[in-house]
Amino acid sequence: MTTQLAAPRTRTSRPRWRAAVVVLAALPLAVVLAGHRLAPNVYSFGSLLDSVVPLFGLAVPVLALAALAARSRAALLAVALPAAVWAAQYGGALLPPQGGPAELRVVSQNLFADNPDPAATVAALAADGPDLIALQESTDGAVAAAAERLRETYPYHAIRSTVGLLSKHPIGQVSSLDSRTNWIRGLRAVVDTPQGDVTVYVAHLRSARINETASRDRNIQALADAVRVDDAQRVLVLGDLNTSAEDRAFAPLSALLRDAQADAGWGFGLTWPSALPVLRPDQVLYRGLDATDAGVLRTPGTDHRAVTSSFAFPAS
Repeated sequence: MTTQLAAPRTRTSRPRWRAAVVVLAALPLAVVLAGHRLAPNVYSFGSLLDSVVPLFGLAVPVLALAALAARSRAALLAVALPAAVWAAQYGGALLPPQGGPAELRVVSQNLFADNPDPAATVAALAADGPDLIALQESTDGAVAAAAERLRETYPYHAIRSTVGLLSKHPIGQVSSLDSRTNWIRGLRAVVDTPQGDVTVYVAHLRSARINETASRDRNIQALADAVRVDDAQRVLVLGDLNTSAEDRAFAPLSALLRDAQADAGWGFGLTWPSALPVLRPDQVLYRGLDATDAGVLRTPGTDHRAVTSSFAFPAS
């Protein structure tokens, strides 16, 4: 009786379906990363896609591990394509910032209308002693109460509707921001710092929801129009703008102002929801200053993380 030995498995006998799955996932991912702004904005899909697409980079290491497990050069090459596209578009966020002096430090926070203890939130913002504290979604006089409580450190304040600004430096020329809605959603104030005047806008734009971004987009355009005609040399825009800098609707502002997080922060500065943020609706935008630091701060009682930034005054 003869015994037949099983033929040894060869490299070519391994299942190829794993490599095929990686390739079929990597190529569409590269297309979405490169062309997401071409997606139609039907039911606000385009704006939503723009806002979350940086997080799609998380799929790259997963696909790379799958390609290694499949021992497929073709799969690895396919994964390299979305990796390169993501790195070209968003890789700069992972580079260490250059840093620099902090001559003006600011923080901005959505207080959250249902905040059980807004005083605790503001106290956390003030703990590190920023020069300016911008607040949005204040209810029941929370900004006024904070101004009274912190009057020794922040003797100057401006309040319009549900937004406010606390300052260590004198505030003048306060006016409401015309947001082209039936509700005041921002203010403009000139802050007299030791290095010179800084014009500060504090804004809380309308929320963006599926198939409902028209009001928010009008707010963005109104804010951009106000900044465009403002002849102030140094301008800050602080607030919950209810859109990320990647959103195509953000273009009117990004054409006029720089993004402190992009210029001086590490990472994407995600702020919402506070427990596990995936979006960055909270912004610090600027012109006429040099951003030297930027980041986020988790505070109690609110569903947003705060955004922080430091600036230096360029030589005249």
